[in-house]
Amino acid sequence: MEEIELYLDDAKETMEKALKHLSIELNKIRAGKASPDMLGGIQVEYYGVLSPIGNVASVTTPDARTIAIKPFEKKLIGEIEKAIRNSSIGLSPMNDGELIRLSVPPLTEERRRDLVKRVKQEIEVAKVNVRNIRKDTNDAIRKLTKEGVSEDAVKQGEERVQKLTDAFIARVDETFVAKEKDILAV
Repeated sequence: MEEIELYLDDAKETMEKALKHLSIELNKIRAGKASPDMLGGIQVEYYGVLSPIGNVASVTTPDARTIAIKPFEKKLIGEIEKAIRNSSIGLSPMNDGELIRLSVPPLTEERRRDLVKRVKQEIEVAKVNVRNIRKDTNDAIRKLTKEGVSEDAVKQGEERVQKLTDAFIARVDETFVAKEKDILAV
């Protein structure tokens, strides 16, 4: 029975990580407001090594529609600008020699619907991840019957894994509703 508890704890911890990953991915999807998280996936070449933009520059949001990027070293401004242009965030950098500014335009209705579709894709990935964790945990619990754990204990363990899965799927759904509301708010 103690082994089942360990598997349940592992499953819960892994499902939490899946939700944290979902949160990180959803933060990259902009909802019309400027956020430093929008630049999370952008890498800048820094002395021959690709580094996250946050490691080579200060990224701030002076207002709801602007992201300001101030490189720690002035010579990096061109590399940062190039990395932003080559990224998929769809924003055009304005370089004044000291600072790069990104203006975040208000979203069109069509763009909002596209973003909601992207959010749905991320939500589905998160649900699949949670279900895969359930499957792996159930497989591990079933193997315990070979080690002498009773079938009733295994069955109870599987039921608890299902309850845990249901709770995490509900949290994923709540996350979707909140993000969709955020994107569709004008």
